[in-house]
Amino acid sequence: MPAVLIIAIIVLFALAAVMVVATGRRRSSTGTLSRETRKRDSGTGDTPAASDTEEADDQEARERADETRQALGPGASVPATRSGAEVARSVEVDEEAVGIGRRQFLNRGILVMMALVGGTFAASLIAFLWPSAGGGFGGKVQVDTSLGDIEASFTTKKEPFYIPEARTYLQPYPKGDLKNASKIYQPPILKGMEMGLVGLYQKCVHLGCKVPWCQSSQWFECPCHGSKYNRVGEKRGGPAPRGLDRFALTISGQSVTIDTGVVFIGPPIGTDTTGQGAEGPPCVGG
Repeated sequence: MPAVLIIAIIVLFALAAVMVVATGRRRSSTGTLSRETRKRDSGTGDTPAASDTEEADDQEARERADETRQALGPGASVPATRSGAEVARSVEVDEEAVGIGRRQFLNRGILVMMALVGGTFAASLIAFLWPSAGGGFGGKVQVDTSLGDIEASFTTKKEPFYIPEARTYLQPYPKGDLKNASKIYQPPILKGMEMGLVGLYQKCVHLGCKVPWCQSSQWFECPCHGSKYNRVGEKRGGPAPRGLDRFALTISGQSVTIDTGVVFIGPPIGTDTTGQGAEGPPCVGG
């Protein structure tokens, strides 16, 4: 998982760098003279050479000055002509010598900041959506209590063993009912049942409320809309469309691990593999 995040961040920063470089190149080409214009200014184009034009202008100016001097008579003065004046030429600007303009610097800075913010947001989004590899809901949760203590709790308290980190109720599954269960449940769920346990997701499949345990009826009863499930999470009443969803369990010696990365859909309406009825008054409804 960390490797995936690192690769994603590197790719995002690389894309941001490409955007900045591409923008800088487009801006550097703005305002420069075209090749044809530079060719004409240097006198190598199809237009007459600058030196020939300048010489013709000077000759014409001198002739007009002589005519004016003759008309005015001796001693008259005439304005001096511009002889030897140079034609203005364009000079390409060296950006390295001039440096980056303030507007260009601000634009590049804004692009870099946008890339950084976008990359950080994308990385955090990937980390949020990617299931955790372990330690916490969305991954594999190892139960701190040993299998022996969990089974003893079933006997003494007569209630499910709740694992808050996995949002899961652990319940015993009668081995005598495995034949019925094998026709309904998926192999990963059956594997835990064969070891004597079933892991039930705490969320009601109707509208997502947390389903508490009713000590008197020995059922799970949802206080939101009255859905009821037996001891192993099979639907017994209310608007729920199926039984409680569940998680696969791995049991190794005295260690129990709950894989919350995959939610297995609960059994359909009408499933009753254990035949357990309500053992007392309900906690919800009449």
